[in-house]
Amino acid sequence: MNGTGGRKRPLVAERRTNSTSSNAKKKTASSRRSTRRARSQGSRAPWPVRAVTGLFRFIARAIWAIGWRIAAMVGLVVLLATLYFYPQLPPIDSLIDARTRGSVTMLDREGRVFAWRGETFGGTITADTVSPHLKNAIIATEDKRFYRHLGISPRGILGAIRINLAEGRGPFEGNGGSTITQQVAKLICLGVPYDKSKWKSEADYEADCRRSSLWRKIKEVPFSFAMEARYGKDNILTLYLNRAYLGAGARGFEAAAQRYFGKSANEVNPAEAAMLAGLLKAPSYYAPTANLKRAQDRAAVVLGLMHDQGYLTDRQYRDALANPARLSKAAEQRTGGYFADWVVDSSPAFLGDSTTEDVIVWTTLDQKIQKSAEEALQTVFETRVKPGSRAEAAIVVMSADGAVRAMVGGRQTKVSGAFNRATQARRQVGSTFKPFVYAAALDMGYDMNAYVEDAPLTVYVKGSGEWSPKNYDGKYRGMITLTEALANSVNTATVRVGQAVGLEAVRQVAADFGLQSDLSTGPAILLGASESTLLEMTGAYAGILNGGSSVRPYGVLELRLQGDETPLMGQDGGIGERVISERAARQLTYMMTQVIEQGTGRRARLKGREAAGKTGTTSDYRDAWFIGFTADYVVGVWMGNDDNTPLTGVTGGGLPAEIWREVMERIEADLPPRPLPMIRPEDLPPPALAEPYSEQPRRQATPRTSGDPITDLLRAILGN
Repeated sequence: MNGTGGRKRPLVAERRTNSTSSNAKKKTASSRRSTRRARSQGSRAPWPVRAVTGLFRFIARAIWAIGWRIAAMVGLVVLLATLYFYPQLPPIDSLIDARTRGSVTMLDREGRVFAWRGETFGGTITADTVSPHLKNAIIATEDKRFYRHLGISPRGILGAIRINLAEGRGPFEGNGGSTITQQVAKLICLGVPYDKSKWKSEADYEADCRRSSLWRKIKEVPFSFAMEARYGKDNILTLYLNRAYLGAGARGFEAAAQRYFGKSANEVNPAEAAMLAGLLKAPSYYAPTANLKRAQDRAAVVLGLMHDQGYLTDRQYRDALANPARLSKAAEQRTGGYFADWVVDSSPAFLGDSTTEDVIVWTTLDQKIQKSAEEALQTVFETRVKPGSRAEAAIVVMSADGAVRAMVGGRQTKVSGAFNRATQARRQVGSTFKPFVYAAALDMGYDMNAYVEDAPLTVYVKGSGEWSPKNYDGKYRGMITLTEALANSVNTATVRVGQAVGLEAVRQVAADFGLQSDLSTGPAILLGASESTLLEMTGAYAGILNGGSSVRPYGVLELRLQGDETPLMGQDGGIGERVISERAARQLTYMMTQVIEQGTGRRARLKGREAAGKTGTTSDYRDAWFIGFTADYVVGVWMGNDDNTPLTGVTGGGLPAEIWREVMERIEADLPPRPLPMIRPEDLPPPALAEPYSEQPRRQATPRTSGDPITDLLRAILGN
């Protein structure tokens, strides 16, 4: 029997074990433990090293323990600050245009924009409506991660600090590493409104807002977070598009696009967009109106950034580089700067330089005439004036009714806010005053054929003693007609005429024609000792051309607020009251034609066109004038030094007459010749040779009276 107790043993497969493998594992584990013990014992560092290592580990654990707690506290503070600023942010519409001053946009006589003053806001442009090229150019240049960050860029800030320190500046001086959101935070001054009592001007306010400091940088962080949460990316970009200053008085990209390119910001091409975005770095420095080549070079850098970041294809990039942006015709010419300044200065302050509204001014300026005047002045100085000369010049062109068509206030023509020698410089007028002496005589009944003596003369001046005027050429001609006396600018004859009609009558005629300056009281007034501006003198000559009525020079036709149809102000100036008879004015016109035909102004002669005028040179050659007119326009020219030092070899019949001729030839090139309205000598009875002009008029007329019976009686007795 098998087994025990008759039972069979169960059939069970033997359990197989890999005793070799098990033993190997045991040996391997034991070996590892032994190796670790041996390694630990064999590589055990000396106790000083272990102490230092332990210390550093302790410090690291402490820093971590403290650091994450500080970070949590800072995060909590930033969160609370963000929540503090969030409800204080105003509606975005109220931030689009926050200028405290308005702008003045000036249109020429044909309705074309030629100048702006103040800060122009062209209208709201949004991130959705702006040209995609401009949007991309701004992001590529200013903040390429704009749509990926939460308002600040730590990487950008650290990079800016590194650059500033490397260049020897303070960490927050120079590059700021600011995102577009942070820049907008600065533009709205971190929510601090403009307060006139705190800042002297809006410029000071904005300068303070742009000033970087550690505290301002810290404050920008929660403020930027609040803006991102309140407005969103597109609205923040919209604020940036409308509030950024872009040079030449343009506030916002819409105004800048209109000013520089004559189009809306939603129409600019890649080259124009790059130039506008390039202005953000330094608006005044890179303004294309200041230096077009510099602006184009900056735009090329922006185009490179746009191309590198995938905003421009290779073809678009090459096309934009090959065809850089150029200024519009109006922006390129920059004509009428002096005229624009005069218009603003002569307008009411609340509608001019102190306006809080956007004002549109329709003016009398003719841009073609303005350009012709500027080119004429440049031509004469380049071809006939010694290099290095410091002499200055001014030009005024106006119509017979006083409408100013052009104004040049100095040799530098593309300026604004500069000293305007046409309106601000009061200089002695010299012999350009003499026509008013003869105007008084003609209005009293004398005529151009009357005789006057050209001989040495001495006049007693109360309080000054004897005064003996001399002729410019030192010669004396004897008996000459009034026409000859004026044509040759004879001093002694002019003084005799003035003495005969009375100094007060001459003063009154000059004042009525528009010379508002303090006129001399003595006989020296007759030879132009008084001071006046070129604008006043040109306006007075316009009164002779129009037949003897005064004019008030004007440049404004209409002034209204932007968007309004009703004008706030209309034409302010024009023809006024009659000063002398038309007969006297027409005779005087002929006498002044002889100045150009055979007198001191021969260098102003125009081929095939009648012209009248008068030269003027003051004592010691400090001032040289030529003022004259055709049937179409009156042009006044002045030359002198700003420091009132004498000119070198310049008289009114020289360079000023040549400038006048150059201006007239250009502005009348396309106009048919028209005769001047004048009375000629043959239209009058011949002079009475037996009755030479002396103390009494040959043909009697009602003299001008002073209004004082005693004065009039004495004048009748004394003959003056």
